Amino acid sequence: MGANLNERKGAIILLILSSILWSLGGVFIKLVNLNPIAIAGFRSIISAIFIILVTRRFKFDFSKDQIICAIFYSLTVFLFVGATKLTTAASAIMLQYTAPIYVAFLSYALLKERILMIDWISSFFVIIGMLLFFIGKLSFNNMLGNLLAILSGISFAGLAIFMRKQKDKSPIDSIIIGNILTGIVALPFSFNKVPDKFSIFGLILLGTIQLGLPYILYSRAIKSINAFEAVLIPVIEPILNPVWTLIVLNERPTVWTIFGGTIVLLSVTINQIYKINTAKKLGDTYGGQTQST
Repeated sequence: MGANLNERKGAIILLILSSILWSLGGVFIKLVNLNPIAIAGFRSIISAIFIILVTRRFKFDFSKDQIICAIFYSLTVFLFVGATKLTTAASAIMLQYTAPIYVAFLSYALLKERILMIDWISSFFVIIGMLLFFIGKLSFNNMLGNLLAILSGISFAGLAIFMRKQKDKSPIDSIIIGNILTGIVALPFSFNKVPDKFSIFGLILLGTIQLGLPYILYSRAIKSINAFEAVLIPVIEPILNPVWTLIVLNERPTVWTIFGGTIVLLSVTINQIYKINTAKKLGDTYGGQTQST
């Protein structure tokens, strides 16, 4: 049975809030004076502690889905932090948000969730909008950073799919495990340099506001929307990136940025309005679990 319409609307709000909080990552990571692996490790340990304290739960059932999800999460964290350090924050975010493409191809095989034609159309315009959004900013000189960002898009897609596979359990447990795994792997690389007070403050913000809290919200939202939407709606995150750079670094957006951002926001908004209207016609439910084209 599809998700209740009110639950679906609530899930969309949670995804938007998650995107807003995630969008702070580019600026915060740039401001922390540590190597990428150390940032990923410290941030994840802080995030794990924060999530456990807030949710007051942690259950490791050793299921295949839980373990795979945790691994994808850890990969996403490492790859994105590394990409943000080695290339521009804009490049890292844009290339990570190729995730909807991978989810679109894998959703039916792994989740039996068919992708609607409106989803394919929305995905196409999101990609066009993001290309326009970062025109003149996407540098291919830092090839390693760009490659890591592309790989982070693949791992983010895997994360969304395997969180969705645990929709009847508690996906947040995989996030906690993933954070602990990230901290353990990063441990040998985390003490080469003592962080200054500003970096410590930045790491606390990264672990709580930018990573821990949004994943709590995201894990709740993903129970009521499908995997494709779980990576499509958060494309609001890269749209907000220049807003924070404007505030913090006084970098003004270009005309291409405004134009591309408008296309992305319209694509996501139209996609969701269409589905909500369809849900009303079908009697306050929406078949997000198993869709037909």
